[in-house]
Amino acid sequence: MRIDAAFPGGNIIVERIEGDRVVIRQDLGETEGGWFYWYLRVTGAAGREIEFTFPQGNIIGTRGPAVSLDGGATWAWLGGGEGNPLSFRYAFPKDSVEARFSFGMPYLESHLRAFLAGHAGNRSLEAGTLTRSRKGRPVELLRLGKLDGGPRRRVLLAARHHCCEMMASYAIEGIMETVVADDDDGIWFRERAEVMVVPFAGKDGVEDGDQGKNRRPRDHGRDYAGKSIYPETAALREMIPGWCGGRLDFAMDLHCPWIRGGYSEHAYFVGIDDAGDWGKLSRFSALLEEGRRGPVPYAAAGNLPFGKEWNTKENTVGGATFHEWAAGLVGDGLACSLELPYATAGGAEVNAETARAFGRDLARAIRLLLG
Repeated sequence: MRIDAAFPGGNIIVERIEGDRVVIRQDLGETEGGWFYWYLRVTGAAGREIEFTFPQGNIIGTRGPAVSLDGGATWAWLGGGEGNPLSFRYAFPKDSVEARFSFGMPYLESHLRAFLAGHAGNRSLEAGTLTRSRKGRPVELLRLGKLDGGPRRRVLLAARHHCCEMMASYAIEGIMETVVADDDDGIWFRERAEVMVVPFAGKDGVEDGDQGKNRRPRDHGRDYAGKSIYPETAALREMIPGWCGGRLDFAMDLHCPWIRGGYSEHAYFVGIDDAGDWGKLSRFSALLEEGRRGPVPYAAAGNLPFGKEWNTKENTVGGATFHEWAAGLVGDGLACSLELPYATAGGAEVNAETARAFGRDLARAIRLLLG
């Protein structure tokens, strides 16, 4: 049996193997304090039942680990995540060649490439490069919707400022699917709005399997004040004002919250420290709630007001967030930040497909907001 993380997105440290019991922990890398992302591969375990143990705890989500038997292309929840377990067990099929397990359902450059391949030749979608990461990787920049002539509306979307927050990427896919779809919503976007998408704001971390949250000296999500230290955020701050002519209509940064409990098991928007902006966010939230068609629940009353829980000024000392920066470009529009849970939202399962469906709900609400 071999356990490793030598593949895109991989993250694990094997402490020891004791027969059919494996003691492991996540690699925290540059993260200050603790965080919970991990992603491992197992080969050579056909026909065995193996126990994987994390002695430090609080490392398995509300629906247990995610498991993939096709090299990480598709995922399912294994179950058994109730009560903050320290371990999980898996009986490998007798013909098992490889199985992968992760805290969530990883979304990497390979997934984005598959999405783009499925829409190859679509004249309403262009894939380019924002910049190069510190390690020389291309940082994707996607343009969708009305790409010829002057659009009436300009929309900016970003995800993976905290690179482990992968479920946000599936929601981004759902939004993009809507923009290019042959239905009323897609037609509206292609006639009236250009949508700019930065799918991997922390590209190296996504591919290297980093936590991304609380990265020293500051993470990508806090890199919007003063001089940006990361190529992705610096390039975005330089490019967007010219693209939108200094006026964005809508900007949204998509995240995933803490591992379990309270707000972390609900989809919610992060409250804004401005009465007018809070009012605009409340209107958008009402449109999302009223127009929701997908299986992921959402209630505007569940948004996290400014000054409650972690949503305080003290939480961004030494930096500024994407939506704080974008607020200076939207004028009468809206800049906001969304938290989509990793596995459970309002009691319902969050997975790749339900997150995409939530993305489609978000796109519809954007259309209704911008008219």
